Amino acid sequence: MLRKLREFEYLEASSFSEAASLLSQFGKEAWLIAGGTDLLVWMKEGARRPKAIINIKTIPGADRIAFDEQKGLTIGALARIADIQDSAVIRERFTPLAQAARQLGSAQVRNLATIGGNLCTAAPSAETAPPLLTMNAKVRLEGVDGAREVPLDAFFLGPGTTAVKDEVLTEVIIPTPEPDTRGVYKRISRRNAVDMAIVGVAAVGRISKEAATWQDIKIALGAVAPVPMRARKAEKLLLGNKVEPAAIQAASQTASEEASPISDVRASDWYREEMVRVLVRRSLEEISK
Repeated sequence: MLRKLREFEYLEASSFSEAASLLSQFGKEAWLIAGGTDLLVWMKEGARRPKAIINIKTIPGADRIAFDEQKGLTIGALARIADIQDSAVIRERFTPLAQAARQLGSAQVRNLATIGGNLCTAAPSAETAPPLLTMNAKVRLEGVDGAREVPLDAFFLGPGTTAVKDEVLTEVIIPTPEPDTRGVYKRISRRNAVDMAIVGVAAVGRISKEAATWQDIKIALGAVAPVPMRARKAEKLLLGNKVEPAAIQAASQTASEEASPISDVRASDWYREEMVRVLVRRSLEEISK
């Protein structure tokens, strides 16, 4: 049911520092907008009634995607999901993130939605979160008292809740992967492209060719817990051990047991746990080939 929108002030920020200052001024009654793919829907449904909307979409350079072999990948908070999907360096060096971007919503949504918005919405099903968790990503936050960096695995506090205070997420920073690192993102949804993930799984690993052991492995899950999460017990089962089917099966089962999904209109908790097991197994098999 659509509701009449509450009157609000519309403001435009020319820099992140100005946006942070406006947020500090209005407090929790202000919301930032860039793509608006979530906020505008919430407002129409009456779930959000902001006193002020601060448009940050025109901040210069905030949509850049830059890669340096030493510094890693930097993605501006206003980079569109479509730009992440199409970036050659992300497709080649940070493949799971490109795969996740390609599966986020429809083409229309990807051309509006931003990576900063996808993360700050803090939905358990946030498409970009599992790949970023497997890549040791961190986010840069800017407030009136300065800037700080927060590891992504400390960023999500609960559904719709993050470590952001009166701050603006300005960029996502991802270290350069080690040589021979491989990764994949897989998801299941009710409708292949446009629906939210019922389960999302990212896995990134590196295998010793000489010893045929897992030198590094990170597994992250989406839509199966209050926040996107690492499956650390499953990782521990594999790290340093032989790459073999029995170990992959055991790690997949452990990952499903680490999840704590809910039942809702899209899927039951049992189905989500089972799909975690299946998708983790498929992901590990793919990166170990």
